[in-house]
Amino acid sequence: MHNELEKKIKIKFKNPKLLDVALTHKSYAIENNLNEFNERMEFLGDSILSTATAVFLYLKYPNSDEGKLSKIKSSAVSGATLQEIAKKLELGKFVKISKSEESTGGRVKESILANTMEAVIGAVFLDAGYEKAEKFIHKLLDKQKINLSDFKSDLQEVIQSKYKTIPVYAVIDEKGPDHDKTFKIEVRNGKKQLGIGLGKSKKEAQQNAAKNALLRLKVKS
Repeated sequence: MHNELEKKIKIKFKNPKLLDVALTHKSYAIENNLNEFNERMEFLGDSILSTATAVFLYLKYPNSDEGKLSKIKSSAVSGATLQEIAKKLELGKFVKISKSEESTGGRVKESILANTMEAVIGAVFLDAGYEKAEKFIHKLLDKQKINLSDFKSDLQEVIQSKYKTIPVYAVIDEKGPDHDKTFKIEVRNGKKQLGIGLGKSKKEAQQNAAKNALLRLKVKS
């Protein structure tokens, strides 16, 4: 099974035990009386992800200021983004979780997938060093098509300035299987609908809803 994941991430582990631990959730370890699980690797992977992402954005967007880069970095390393990446790698089917977690949809849960993704990054670092881990992260980020336009932040600034309130997002429809859903999200200011957006993730749909709202507000003004 690990061979299949190694093919997906295009990394062959010298020490497969590291990958095994990275895929072991604490709930599974407790249920099976195991001493090792992935939380320490998750801690390590989180730090490496942060540094490698900062380098990636610094090199990719040489004309963007610190504030803009910080906003995009925050989105790039968020649980929602890591969940998206994990789903594309089908990480959920490789994770070892307890029967209880299994019964409550643990294999598609954002927290479990995001934390496991960080643990896998930590395992890559321990197995092959920082350069290999950084290269792995940069490839993942490249495929995410990171957009410098943060429409949610822009919309919030407009609404706060004009109405002294914060826009609220809500899922109004979702279609497709768990591994390939399309979300429809609306953004409101109080009872007034500002915009609607579609996306393969909630994050993407929210950005598109905010973009739609900004376009509507621009037309009205």
